[in-house]
Amino acid sequence: MAASSNDASKSAMANSNVTTEVAQTPSKEQDVNGEVEATEEDGANGQLPDNIFQIKIKLPHEPFEIPMTISTAEQVQDLRQSIIEMPNTFQYSCFHLEHKGQRINDFVDLSEVPELGPDSVLEVKEDPYNEKEARLHVIRVRELIGAAGDRTDALHGIMAGLSLHDTVGLDQSGKPKEDGPEQSPLADYDFKSSGAIKNLLPPPQEPAPKCIKSIALSAWNPPPYHLRTKGHLLYLVAMTNENEQHHITSHVTGFYVNKSSNASFDPAPRQGPKALHAHSLLTLLEKLSPSFEASFQQLLEHNAKKELLTIFQLSNAIPANPWLVPPPTSSLTTHQPDLARTQESYLISGVENTDTLRDWNEEFQSTREMPKEAVHDRVFRERLTSKLFADYNDAATRGAMLVARGEIAPLNPTEAKDAQIFVYNNIFYSFGADGVGTFGTEGGDEAARVAVGKDVIGVRAVNNLDIPNLFTSGTVVVDFLGKRIVGQSIVPGIFKQRDPGEHQIDYGAVEGKEIVADDKSFVPLFEQLSKALRVKKHPVWDKDNVRHELEGSVETKGLIGTDGRRYALDLYRLTPLDVAWIEAHWSEPSKDEDAKPSEKNYPHRMATLRPELVESYGRLKLREYVKNEIDKKANKARGGRRRLPKAQKKADAGKEVDGEKKAEAEPEQDRVDISGFSFALNPDVFSGQTPQSDEDKAEWAKDEAEVRAACDHLQTEVIPRMITELKDGEVGFPMDGQSLSSLLHKRGVNIRYLGKIAELSDKPDPRLQALKRLIVQEMIARGFKHFANSKLRNVSAPFSAACVAHLLNCLLGADANAKPVAECDEEIKRMISTPEDDFSFEKLTPESLKKEVIAQIALRYRYDLGESWVESGKELQLLREVSLKLGLQLQTRQYGFTKETLTNGAAVPTPAAPQTNGSSTSSKKKKNKTITPPRADSPAVSLPSQTFHADDILNIVPVIKEASPKSLLAEEALEAGRMSVAQDQKELGQELLLESLQLHEQIYGVLHPEVARAYHTLSNLLFNLDDKASALELAHKAVIVSERTLGVDHADTVLAYLNLGLFEHASGNTKAALVYVRHALELWKIIYGADHPDSITTLNNAAVMLQAMKQYHESRIWFEASLAICEDVSGKTSINTATLLFQTAQALALDKDMRGAVNRMRESYNIFKDVLGAEDRNTKEAESWLEQLTQSAVSQAKQLNDLAKGRIRRIQLTGRNPLRPAAATPSVSDAAAAAGGQRTGTGRVDQRKIEDLLKYIEGESSKTPTKKRTQNPRKRTQKP
Repeated sequence: MAASSNDASKSAMANSNVTTEVAQTPSKEQDVNGEVEATEEDGANGQLPDNIFQIKIKLPHEPFEIPMTISTAEQVQDLRQSIIEMPNTFQYSCFHLEHKGQRINDFVDLSEVPELGPDSVLEVKEDPYNEKEARLHVIRVRELIGAAGDRTDALHGIMAGLSLHDTVGLDQSGKPKEDGPEQSPLADYDFKSSGAIKNLLPPPQEPAPKCIKSIALSAWNPPPYHLRTKGHLLYLVAMTNENEQHHITSHVTGFYVNKSSNASFDPAPRQGPKALHAHSLLTLLEKLSPSFEASFQQLLEHNAKKELLTIFQLSNAIPANPWLVPPPTSSLTTHQPDLARTQESYLISGVENTDTLRDWNEEFQSTREMPKEAVHDRVFRERLTSKLFADYNDAATRGAMLVARGEIAPLNPTEAKDAQIFVYNNIFYSFGADGVGTFGTEGGDEAARVAVGKDVIGVRAVNNLDIPNLFTSGTVVVDFLGKRIVGQSIVPGIFKQRDPGEHQIDYGAVEGKEIVADDKSFVPLFEQLSKALRVKKHPVWDKDNVRHELEGSVETKGLIGTDGRRYALDLYRLTPLDVAWIEAHWSEPSKDEDAKPSEKNYPHRMATLRPELVESYGRLKLREYVKNEIDKKANKARGGRRRLPKAQKKADAGKEVDGEKKAEAEPEQDRVDISGFSFALNPDVFSGQTPQSDEDKAEWAKDEAEVRAACDHLQTEVIPRMITELKDGEVGFPMDGQSLSSLLHKRGVNIRYLGKIAELSDKPDPRLQALKRLIVQEMIARGFKHFANSKLRNVSAPFSAACVAHLLNCLLGADANAKPVAECDEEIKRMISTPEDDFSFEKLTPESLKKEVIAQIALRYRYDLGESWVESGKELQLLREVSLKLGLQLQTRQYGFTKETLTNGAAVPTPAAPQTNGSSTSSKKKKNKTITPPRADSPAVSLPSQTFHADDILNIVPVIKEASPKSLLAEEALEAGRMSVAQDQKELGQELLLESLQLHEQIYGVLHPEVARAYHTLSNLLFNLDDKASALELAHKAVIVSERTLGVDHADTVLAYLNLGLFEHASGNTKAALVYVRHALELWKIIYGADHPDSITTLNNAAVMLQAMKQYHESRIWFEASLAICEDVSGKTSINTATLLFQTAQALALDKDMRGAVNRMRESYNIFKDVLGAEDRNTKEAESWLEQLTQSAVSQAKQLNDLAKGRIRRIQLTGRNPLRPAAATPSVSDAAAAAGGQRTGTGRVDQRKIEDLLKYIEGESSKTPTKKRTQNPRKRTQKP
């Protein structure tokens, strides 16, 4: 928690440098211990490595001495931070450390402190305060004692960074759900109901104990001049729990109670019993208030119940904003009086506010110039870079929101709105619109909007390449209230007036493409950039047809700043145009402004190929090159045995290679030299360049053919292969719009191809039908987003909630009210509306909105929705997609999407989708009433009966695109660890993985999306290495960090919960595992709806876990549910279905339903026999079981007495661990255990370990039991 205060105080580079550590770990103590544990395993006989040892810290007050384990790899400031955060030393914030009487510099490594070794004594010496230290101390103490209350942050939305991890499995009163002796956590799960939105919110929390009623700056602040010279820094006023008010002076020596009151000013020390003085404000408050110490202890205990990561403040990433939040009346969002809330900006950054003004560009570039030879230099550089980007993104987004709201004066107020530019906090802002006609021929505003989005991606690509001496400006794109705003750090010299004849730009196109500059100093820099990004060196021609050789696109500019650095600007054209798309769907704007033909009216000409596609095409070309080389060699040396060359293998590894992997072999000494291979695309073909010489024309034609071939590769290879993989279950099936987008982008497919993919998916296959439904939903959400933005853009802020509510009613509430009414307050409208406000949204009807959205989909995705519209029962999913895309935060309540649910559900806060209205139990409804009280509408206003009201839109948050680079060092360590594990060097692998983990945490800070992914990956790898305890701990962390940085219902969070369930089960906590699995399934329903194709696996695992708990009847229900989805998705005669029938039969046998078991096993046997043949092992296995089950069914009918005793005869069951990938055989029943659990030769039982199960869940192993290896019915929950 100290993080927030220290974080808040970052002033400049050196200062941010000090505070970066704050975000590193919630408690240094834990981190060091964690490090000790990790290394203990590796050290000989459990000895600690030499650089980790224990020292003593001597304190000026009780307890006077504490032991501490340190690592010499850390800096002194890390140790200082650990002291600040330890419970015994909370009160210290202004101090320095001494060793043997010598002061230690905070900025050196501990290894540089002379004679520091085991059992050394470091002394904490309290320093005199200055004004800044005093302010930070006050902030810190307010945080510590829980007096800071709720912050209203302009950037972070309501409940930003929420985590549900600690409250999963609790009922609405916040207590663990009581399971009867016969019940499991899955007892009342409804497979077909729609998602219950109560699962996205924590239950009401008990309020934290109060240590003090209030503490704030007093009205006598700041000290007058004559008292400043005497060392007075601040005046505070505190109200204790005993209702006593004390005025306190903050002095250079510490804090004391003074003689002031609210009416009279006398800051001299008080006399008598209240004559109290202490160096720390915390100690002074303890002395002042008798109840303080006890309540502070209770507060610490209250906070200790929570997982530290769930309450720690995010400082290196912008927290995720939930799209559903509690109503303002909820106990989760109470608004408390707190005078100091308005004083915080002064406390953080002082009177002049200079602490927060930073020269962003200089910080970015000087960080880039830091040394990166040694590993510790790289760690420090990347850590600083990560922190700097996080601070910049935060500051730039805050400024962009002020620009959007019109709170910053433009630099050019006389120009058109879209052309206005702004500077705030040393960041330059402009609109993502074509204000000055730059993109007139490319599509105007639409082209400009796309260009700035692509520019961010380009800047990120260049940042990741980290080319020495090539610099970029910090770039952030913010979508807020319908406007797109670009924030850039100011490149020195960009606004400089050049002399006549001097160009504004030094490399690339100047003023359109009429003049081309080609400063030679950029050539070596752009050459490295082009090589990495596969950009071909090519000529371009200016308006006088003068030829210029450029390394990059003519659109990519180079500028020599006044600081002498070379900057790359306008990085939106790093890849060629998608010429196939442009020729099919774009036509040049005509001179006389005629409307374009509908088949050629794509909104802009900025349709470029994705960098991933260029890479994929490059790998294809490399394979062709290698194959040709092999053929050449083969022709030279006929008849020799040939081996696949290494280069080929490398090119093939993990890529989309079908048959080529099994290429011919070649003699041992042969290698294919790929140094002769080169592949690059010309980004300027089809962009209006006219080659002059014949040689250039021929080369240009070649370049054009190559780009056409790449476009063809996308349409004929990449997209069809992706659809085939989704159909066959080769890749994880997307859950929502975000996972669908990332699936497409990873394969280099642009979102504009959604319509084409929907057409190709329109086949009878159930998986493809599910894909088509998801794509149609995504197209509707995106079409609606574009239309909603066009309306929101021209509405002033007070009307935005009414506008959004009306648009949502037209989209989703038409069945509930076919004529929704916009809820604009007419009085406010009369008072503040301007001619620029566009209230045309009030006239919209569901029909006109549908027409607009269908037009957007036809325009952008070339897809005719026909009769399809919002799918019945999927309104909640579409509402979620739209809210995430527009940054909406809606009040949590039951939204009725039909007339019935609107009337029935008016007072009931549980959500219910139309088709299951009334299906939830009454007890659930009662429970829910406690979490969300009915809306407190003013009785004077009667609102029309419609799904959404303006009051439901509680907040709109910005949607951010940013360019922060990944840490190469952390990625390299992770990859090295992976490779070592793959090569069976387990100990080395484990060491490298733990090092990678440490690097991720050091560089990014713990709460960061990259760290969430690292936790997820590492937990799986460590689990495979049999380090179950570490894997489980990391799986818990992955869930929390994913929830807080990506969102409580993000697709990655669902996968993290499923992972956690498996690891908990493997560690013997099956009940906890089922709680997490259930939560993941409830989230799945909200994100996707019921029956996701990949949920077969999860239901199957839950069934196996239930068997482990001997909940046989419930287990059977879950197997049957899994089977039902499998029959829908894979068909009734697939191998997958046969496998599940096989397992279900066993579950039925355990549930003593012998007749059902025989029927299911017979179905399984018939499918295996038809598909695989009678001789296949799977068929024989099923046949053997069928015989045994039939005999048991016969004997069961005869011997009802035996059944009453609970014995199932002649079924050979195993007593081994029941959880295995296929759940092929049920766990032992009591009867079989009593009978000794003998096994016959025919009942071969799958005895795979939990590691295999993990592989299966991650999609690496087959779904069928070991005896059924013929075909691989993959069902993965992993993302591709």
